Amino acid sequence: MITKAGKNYLRKKRHIVVRKKVFGTMERPRLNVFRSLNNIYAQVINDEEGVTLVSASTLDKEIKEDINFSGNKDSSKAVGKLIAQKALEKGIKQVIFDRGGYIYHGRVKELAEAAREAGLEF
Repeated sequence: MITKAGKNYLRKKRHIVVRKKVFGTMERPRLNVFRSLNNIYAQVINDEEGVTLVSASTLDKEIKEDINFSGNKDSSKAVGKLIAQKALEKGIKQVIFDRGGYIYHGRVKELAEAAREAGLEF
C-alpha cells in the first residue's frame, strides 16, 4: 500500500528525471506547476540565472476574490489565464511546460490549456 507520503516521493522522483531534460532559458523559460490539496501554483522560471520571472497562484488577490474553493479545475483555469497575462506583459510568449511530476490530467491540464488559450505557446 502506498501512502500519501509515498505518492509524493514517487512524484518527486519523476520530477527529478524530467528536470534533467527540461531547462528554461531567457528566450524560452520554464512554466512550472505545483499542486497541493487546496491550492495550485505556477511559476515562469529562467534556469540560466535561477530567477523566477512571473508567478501566480490561487492565493493571489485577483483570483481569491472570484473563487469559492481554490482546489478545483475552475481555479486552475484562472491561474493559467493569470500566469499567461503576466508573462505576456513581461514579453514572454514561448515557454517550456514542466508539469512537476504530476499526471497531465485534471487541474494541471486545465491550467495548461487556459495558459495556451490566453496566448502562451508551448
